[in-house]
Amino acid sequence: MKTLQGPGIFLAQFAGDTAPFNSLDAIAGWAAGLGYKGVQIPTWDARLFDLKKAAESATYCDEVQGTLARHGLQITELSTHLQGQLVAVHPAYDAGFDGFAAPEVRGNPAARQQWAVEQLMLAAKASSRLGLKAHATFSGALAWPYLYSWPPRPPGLIDEAFDELARRWLPILNAFDDVGVDIAYEVHPGEDLHDGVSYEMFLDKVGQHPRACLLYDPSHFLLQQLDYLAYIDHYHARIKAFHVKDAEFNPTGKQGVYGGFQPWLNRAGRFRSLGDGQVDFGAIFSKLAAHDYPGWAVLEWECCIKHPEDGAREGAPFIAQHIIRVADRAFDDFAAGGVDAAANRRMLGLDPTPVRGG
Repeated sequence: MKTLQGPGIFLAQFAGDTAPFNSLDAIAGWAAGLGYKGVQIPTWDARLFDLKKAAESATYCDEVQGTLARHGLQITELSTHLQGQLVAVHPAYDAGFDGFAAPEVRGNPAARQQWAVEQLMLAAKASSRLGLKAHATFSGALAWPYLYSWPPRPPGLIDEAFDELARRWLPILNAFDDVGVDIAYEVHPGEDLHDGVSYEMFLDKVGQHPRACLLYDPSHFLLQQLDYLAYIDHYHARIKAFHVKDAEFNPTGKQGVYGGFQPWLNRAGRFRSLGDGQVDFGAIFSKLAAHDYPGWAVLEWECCIKHPEDGAREGAPFIAQHIIRVADRAFDDFAAGGVDAAANRRMLGLDPTPVRGG
């Protein structure tokens, strides 16, 4: 078994235009001061990171790692959640997602999609230069508008969507394979990869690609009423990143999983700061340790009630307290009597001298 690394923190929800959130050095000092040991870096935020430069320059990567090392921090993973989303966008969402892209490709879906693929290719190179083993992203979505379809979906629609999703992602997966880095898809409502079944559909389409892996976030599964502990048993070999995020689901006679178009505060299912929701993190950390999860436990703060800085301050000790330092020996070793083949045979009621041959 392996001891999880952590605590880490995803910087996306904290980056801003005021200190200490407006530069990598300043936000690193803030995170380290709260007790974090690693940071997951959003590659779209130029205040913190230059993805193109990282892909091209070993010197720049050394500077980034040096900045973090001065604060006792490491990079857990790079994130391209926003760019990954743009690898596949249904036209119904063009206007909503256009702001995720560089200004020069907005309003041009084909150019935007090409830009997104180029961003992922840069992320593969940057991750390799930084010595990282996993990369966090979204899959994007073509079939999502037809999830709960009325009128009924025509035959072949979903197959066609997943065929196209696989066609777009295979070159990216191969580029990550070339540099020895796993793509950890955050399985998430709004993405075509939103639960175990849809992930398996994608895996089939990409030929069980070894780099098509997972970012595990139990909050999304609790809100779908999916068994987030059994999910680990099914997919532990593919889980390469972990967002520690809490949630709660309190259905009423008026509202359930879909939320009734309400703002987050008024939904039956909503994200919460760590410890304020219903996720059983004790069981999750135990399962991940038992299954030799190789990576980091990274706070992703999202809460409609608590202030983000309070959520971050409480998150580091919460994660640290849940990380299990795994045992290096069995608890009953003190009673072991050593290996004695003859004694073992006697305990089984057998002749202590085995008969040789046939």
